[in-house]
Amino acid sequence: MAVAGGTVRVRTGGGGGGPALVFAHYWGGSAGTWDEVVRRLPPGRATVRFDQRGWGTSRELPGPYHLERLADDLARVAEECVTGPFVLVGHSMGGKAGLLVAARRPAGLAGVFLVAPAPPRPPAAVTEAYRQALSHAYDSPESVVRALDRVLTSGPLPGPAREAVVRDSLAASDEARAEWPLRGIAQDITEEALRIEVPVAVLAGGQDRVEPPAVLRACLLPYVRHATLTTVPGGHLLPLEAPEAVARALAGFLAGLRG
Repeated sequence: MAVAGGTVRVRTGGGGGGPALVFAHYWGGSAGTWDEVVRRLPPGRATVRFDQRGWGTSRELPGPYHLERLADDLARVAEECVTGPFVLVGHSMGGKAGLLVAARRPAGLAGVFLVAPAPPRPPAAVTEAYRQALSHAYDSPESVVRALDRVLTSGPLPGPAREAVVRDSLAASDEARAEWPLRGIAQDITEEALRIEVPVAVLAGGQDRVEPPAVLRACLLPYVRHATLTTVPGGHLLPLEAPEAVARALAGFLAGLRG
């Protein structure tokens, strides 16, 4: 489908009743990051996934790659691919982009489900030195493996998932890879987040070193009205580490929307 400057390849599935789920992946991820979560959803649930601008099959899309452009793309995908109500499901960087979209109050938006999201207010730990170091996390296969083992996960991933993380982390344009750690992660969107009116659920990994539960309590919950926080075992890559827990929490959130 068409977006600014080109096209994105969209993966859709299901089509039953209830809100469609529109997924946005983390910095270094892809549409495939959600595979195990989607497999565990009730049969027939409508899903929409895509590689964000500058990543994977969207690698050749031109910049800018800043947070507002990611939100523009996410909103465009939802508008073009969903005919009824929908829920935004965002992980880390994708969660922050989802918050920006939700702040625009698009027609049909029924809720937001955030998995280990980057919060609206940048934590104090996001210093210039931190951002510079983070910008080199995906410089090579070796650096990706170090980030995966030391920071991103709380335990070993299955072999295929581990291989996918390395592949996806390297499948980006240089500009897209640098934009998030150098600028997007430090962008304050608290004013926008305060405009969100739909229900918001936040799922955190109890062993997350990137966005730990304490950070989300301090830097997200005060700025997103009606948001609830649930913690499950796992690190930052919950869709890969704990897909069953993510799918179960997402199903519970959807059931609450029906109520």
